[in-house]
Amino acid sequence: MSLPVFIAEDLTGESVTLSGAEGKHAVTVMRLAVGERVRLIDAQGSWIEGAITDTPAKDEAIVSVEKRGQTPQPHPRVRIVQAIPKSERSELAVDLATQAGADEIVAWQAQRCVAKWVGPKAGKHVAKWESAARAAAKQSRRTRVPEISGPLTTAEVAQLIAGTPAYVLHESAEQRLTEVNLDAEVITLIVGPEGGIGEDELAQLGAQAVRLGPEVYRTASAAMVGLSAIGALTSRW
Repeated sequence: MSLPVFIAEDLTGESVTLSGAEGKHAVTVMRLAVGERVRLIDAQGSWIEGAITDTPAKDEAIVSVEKRGQTPQPHPRVRIVQAIPKSERSELAVDLATQAGADEIVAWQAQRCVAKWVGPKAGKHVAKWESAARAAAKQSRRTRVPEISGPLTTAEVAQLIAGTPAYVLHESAEQRLTEVNLDAEVITLIVGPEGGIGEDELAQLGAQAVRLGPEVYRTASAAMVGLSAIGALTSRW
């Protein structure tokens, strides 16, 4: 069984102190005790493994470093541009994409998005996505947490992906994802909203439309399926 994962910013030294919300989750929620082994990550690829040697407070655990390492960047890196789903599926989309290995997730305010991230509330929505990504990364035993950014307009997404391989997952596309060149440093997968992507908006993006298969996926699960396909078709897996 794999070790439970927690995030600690500083992994230097012969022992690491896990504190704050992560420490509380380990000591108070999971009730981990002295002698139990854990893995700590810095969310940027570095990790350590070791045993808990002390729990001096309800939100603090001291971990002795037995092993340490660095997970290499995957090739290719995959950026997900996710049209903002309705509230009940919003964090689910991030959760599933993170589990499947997304390296970056960009919130996209597409023309047909029902949900609107505007004004001061936009920051709160981004924070929720960041929290969902952190939780999913730990659950899936990742050492890297995907960067969350946005929301971007269609014009801003077009500028972001200009000159790089970018593919819109589209049910009506003639070309399949298995037929495109995936040999690149960074690939962008664009997932549209529940209402779909109009022809004008598709043209504005300037990305190539591809389909995953015969099924039509929900906006919350499409990125996960696309990432899985890329994982099988490249050295990511």
